[in-house]
Formats: sequence, structure tokens, C-alpha cells
Amino acid sequence: MRFTYYGQSCFLMEIAGKKILFDPFISGNHLAKEIDVNSIEADYILVSHGHEDHTGDLLSIAKRTGALVVSSYEITEWCNKFGVSNTHPMNFGGKKQFDFGTVKYVHAMHSSVLPDGTYGGNPGGFVLTTDESNFYYSGDTSLMLDMQLIPRYAKLDFAILPVGDNFTMGVEDAIIAAEFIQCGKIIGVHFDTFPYIEINHENSKKQFENAGLELILPKIGETINL
Repeated sequence: MRFTYYGQSCFLMEIAGKKILFDPFISGNHLAKEIDVNSIEADYILVSHGHEDHTGDLLSIAKRTGALVVSSYEITEWCNKFGVSNTHPMNFGGKKQFDFGTVKYVHAMHSSVLPDGTYGGNPGGFVLTTDESNFYYSGDTSLMLDMQLIPRYAKLDFAILPVGDNFTMGVEDAIIAAEFIQCGKIIGVHFDTFPYIEINHENSKKQFENAGLELILPKIGETINL
């Protein structure tokens, strides 16, 4: 399984020969200026919520690639109105088998509105169970007790959590979240893009290490084999 980071909370997972893109926001991210958004391919696009820093390139990539957009009912309906018809709506507690594995749609505690002001439904996250690895992407969220349910859905090999603080969990709460989800390997996202969410990388990794956990803070454009 390969993970490629495109900045903020956008990343690509390559699973069973399929390319699954999460929360596409590249062209509006000044830190990702070296990434050619038009070169990114996707078979699926999973969207956690409607904020622009998660959907900025959603419509353009979906139209160019023909990828299946998987998200809340409200976000898939919004995509339909803008000419993206290849969509799959989900809601909390539901799961669906796709050709790369199973996706379960779970709660996040945040807010959600689409770039044009359209109501984006409630924010969510995803638990993916596959033949290669199982992982949890929380989306933008605070720490919440619902995370204690995640190990009931899958034994995780790694998880992808926000660590930038201010708008989401910071490092301290992400450490507690890792304990809740019973996962020792965390890939941090949603950091450094804006002044509000700049973090000290070495100190953040050290805090995780002191808790007996591993924090990976990928560089934009970096690919990691998991």
C-alpha cells in the first residue's frame, strides 16, 4: 500500500491497483505549488467534509478522471449539480464494499459548508479495511469518545489524523486519539498550511515518541510504502 501526500489533508492511497484520493485541495495551497494537480489520477475520491481546504480541486479532478466520488449525501448532491454524476452517497454507520476494500463512514466533530456556501451535511471520517492494510482517516475533527468505537470496526495498521490544532485536534489530543483507536502508527495531516496551524515538527514527534507512539509528518510530494 502506497501513501502520497499532496499537502493539508490531501493524500492518495494506492490499494489493489486502485488510486483513492482523499480531500483534494492542491491548487489553492501555496505549500503545494510544486504539485501539478492535472497530473493526479484517481479511481475514487473520498471527501470527509465540504470545507474549501478539502474540496478545492474536487470538481476539476472528478471531471477529468471520471473518479467515483464517495462522500455524504449532501456533498454528492452538490457534485451532481456541478456536472459530476459519478457519485456514491453515504451516511454515518453505513459501510460499502468497493473493489479495493470496504469503506465505513464514521462521525467526525467539526463543521461543514461547501465553497459556495451550500450546506455540506455533517463532517465524517472513513475506516478502510482491505486485503493489504486497514486504516482510519478521521477527517477534520476534535478528540471525541466515538473514536473508542473504531477498534470494533477494524484492527488498524495505521491512522491518518489532524495535528495542527486551532481548527482540529492538536498533538496532545491526537495522542489520546491514537490510544482510543488502539493504533501506534499515526500519519499527521492538516498542519503548516496556514499560520494558525503551524507546528514544531521535532517537538510533535517527540511527544508521540514519549507516549510510545510513532508520528509521521510527510513532506508534500512524498510517497511512503505502508
